[in-house]
Amino acid sequence: MGTSSSKPAGDSHTWNASSPVGVSQDVVDSLHSNRERLAPPQSDLSRAQNLELALQARVSEELKKLSAKESTALQATLAKASEITDRDAVQGDRQTVSAEVEALRARLDKRKQLRPLPETVEKARGDVVRCLLDNDRRPLDCWQEVEAFKEEVRKLEKSWVDKVVR
Repeated sequence: MGTSSSKPAGDSHTWNASSPVGVSQDVVDSLHSNRERLAPPQSDLSRAQNLELALQARVSEELKKLSAKESTALQATLAKASEITDRDAVQGDRQTVSAEVEALRARLDKRKQLRPLPETVEKARGDVVRCLLDNDRRPLDCWQEVEAFKEEVRKLEKSWVDKVVR
């Protein structure tokens, strides 16, 4: 296998045709010289160098792709980190607002009512609460109690407006 070369022994190219060839020897020699000039035979060293250059180019391309991918991943991670930081700041704001709401509720609870609600409004309110507790799965069944409560509140509001206007 390794004793014979893979190239033909001589550079002479012969072609035996059954009929005479209409090409002159000068044309054949010109074709041979052009072929050798355009594609000189490659040696093992030049083939290895070409292969090494191709591998280096491919490795360089892959490294660029990986670098771009890592850069994108880094930017995404940084964006998530800043989002988490922003969310923590918002969480702090929420806690502040919640504390303020609780303070306002405490102040409202401390305020005394100027006068107690009339007995009819309290009774209508109690009827609505009782009905909603009895019909916890069907709150729409309490529409009559709700309407009665609304009517009592309307009467109370009307009496207050009449007192303010006079």
